[in-house]
Amino acid sequence: MGAAPLRASAPPVLPGWEDVHAKSLDCVHCGLCLQICPTYRETGSEVSSPRGRVYLMRCVAEGRFPLAGALAEEAYLCLGCRACETACPSGVRYGSMVEQVRREVEGGGLRRGFARWLEARALRDLIPHRQRLGLAFDALALTQRLGLDRLALPLLPASLREARQLAPRVPPRSERAFPAERVAARGERRGRVGFFVGCVMPQLFAAVNAATLRVLAANGFDVVIPRDQGCCGALHAHAGDAATAQQMARHNAEVFAAAGVDAVVVNSAGCGAALRDAAEWLPEEGRALAASVRDVCELLHDEGLRPPAGRVEASVCYDDPCHLVHAQRVGAAPRELLQQIPGLRLLPHDDPDACCGAAGIYNLTHRAMSRAVLERKLRALAAADPDVVASGNPGCMMQLRAGLQRAGLRARVVHPIELLDESYRAGEVG
Repeated sequence: MGAAPLRASAPPVLPGWEDVHAKSLDCVHCGLCLQICPTYRETGSEVSSPRGRVYLMRCVAEGRFPLAGALAEEAYLCLGCRACETACPSGVRYGSMVEQVRREVEGGGLRRGFARWLEARALRDLIPHRQRLGLAFDALALTQRLGLDRLALPLLPASLREARQLAPRVPPRSERAFPAERVAARGERRGRVGFFVGCVMPQLFAAVNAATLRVLAANGFDVVIPRDQGCCGALHAHAGDAATAQQMARHNAEVFAAAGVDAVVVNSAGCGAALRDAAEWLPEEGRALAASVRDVCELLHDEGLRPPAGRVEASVCYDDPCHLVHAQRVGAAPRELLQQIPGLRLLPHDDPDACCGAAGIYNLTHRAMSRAVLERKLRALAAADPDVVASGNPGCMMQLRAGLQRAGLRARVVHPIELLDESYRAGEVG
């Protein structure tokens, strides 16, 4: 008998990189992710593609490349849109891998500069604290009312000028108050749901939250809004601060478990994706929270929408938030709900499920790439020329609104739930 063939030994893996390395082995390097990746579409560089980044991750995990090089930079150039997960035939969990790499970058102290400072201040000192965040928006509202934001614009650094252009008018403080803790169902009762309020939504999109509560009630749901709920932790996880994201997920899991609801309803795609990711962040208590989370359009579609009667005479392009269509795999539901509104005409456009370039605060930390990614979408929307662009995530809504205004396009930007609410209310008047 001949000698048994020699089997190549597996390369050693650096401590802490075992999970990333194991996930990197799922990639078969087929390249189906390339043309769907927003940064690859702009640069044409293999390194700036999911396939290229996965290869870098594997090399770093095996000690062949240093982390303080191309991977540390590419981990943050990635928008985290997870479109590659939709395209991938092998089920590579790319979003999770990127977050783990960012955690290693943060832990190694490899990020410095203004972008890192801006993230740290916003994510740790402001966004998780409801009272501080409210005061910050009070100040922004005052500067907007007095026109001071326009006067100070030439003195601001480029990133803050961009932030000013992105921010819509802040609603009055009375509209930004925390909603009532209970909203009663109207008509035949169908269930009891919890509502996740979010951080930015009540401050800049209070009307969307109010519309969400009215539409849920109109569809027979008692809604519970726990006052002690907190931030979802999405931005923290994306920035590599896994410990804070886990802490926030644990808190929300406890709060909504105590509320005794059938589902946790979310109207922000980024928040919904983060709450569903709690199953990976916290394998025990996070699993129950993740299983209960439903996007508001997903819930209404799956449970059967009560037909709205009022006419909404508008042509509408629906634009998929990345963390709804790719992370949560909810794409058809919002469109099918909109098609049930009398008078509304749903228009297709050529770039609906590609990233708009918002990606949390990416449009502040990577302004040039964010603008380039947005331009593709604006060209598609200009060709369709709708009255309204509908999207279900606050960052996307701000990014699209600012881009449409800069481009001189006439469309207004709304959340799909606002169009449903408009139809229900018009039907009541009629």
